[in-house]
Amino acid sequence: MTDMQVITPSSHDLGAFEVRRTLPDKARTMVGPFIFVDQFGPAHFDIGRGMDVRPHPHINLATVTYLFEGAIDHRDSLGTHATIRPGACNLMTAGRGIVHSERTPPAERAAGSPISGMQTWLALPDGMEEIAPAFEHVARDDLPLIEDGGVSARVIMGSLWGATSPITQHAATIYADIMMNAGAAMPIAAEADERAVLVALGDASLDGEPLARYSLYILQPGRAMTLRATSDARVMLLGGEAFRTPRHVWWNFVSASRERINQAKHDWKDGRFPLVPGDDKEFIHCRKSP
Repeated sequence: MTDMQVITPSSHDLGAFEVRRTLPDKARTMVGPFIFVDQFGPAHFDIGRGMDVRPHPHINLATVTYLFEGAIDHRDSLGTHATIRPGACNLMTAGRGIVHSERTPPAERAAGSPISGMQTWLALPDGMEEIAPAFEHVARDDLPLIEDGGVSARVIMGSLWGATSPITQHAATIYADIMMNAGAAMPIAAEADERAVLVALGDASLDGEPLARYSLYILQPGRAMTLRATSDARVMLLGGEAFRTPRHVWWNFVSASRERINQAKHDWKDGRFPLVPGDDKEFIHCRKSP
């Protein structure tokens, strides 16, 4: 690939499922506002097992959770309790600080259930990093679905192919889940400052160049391209406006200021973040400083 930057994922085995991370990377920190890109699964939990991401803090970012399979219970320090299922989207804006947990719901845990999906983080723009924390859950049927010629594309955030998602954008953002039958093709427009694609399932090519599954391909600015499935495939398109001010990432914190990250680290260690109602007995310890 001479005209696309390629980020190969680092893999983390969490026992019951695998997580593949493409951002942040030494070669690239952000694509538009996206500063963290994880794909988890596909996997299947045994009966009685499930996801248990204990309460942990975030600042100066927004998390976006989107599932292909399974279900996750989200709880946060605002008092939110929301169950996300495939095709819906959770947007949690951390702003000046929030704590949340993510766990497999009791019914799915009792029966054994699949898990597969994406979690991404969006940096908040200059002047908005310390906004009030907030949470949005948007159901699958409220996200635009574009269907044509063997392609079914759900617009998760932003405006694409003449449709606009109702989800809040703090910075101009595009994010879509593109499901394609073998042989189907669709255009990837050039309007966004920065764009990338990731083949989550199956096999696909871009302008005739095959794409390695799970890798993140950053596209040339200003160039329209054609995505084509060589088998049934699922491809994520993401990007948006380029940030002029660099962002720092440490543990669960993102900020333009290293001092702000250090403050958040001490606030978490000293118990100054709020608790999560209904899930306040456990927490994730702060990562050790490098």
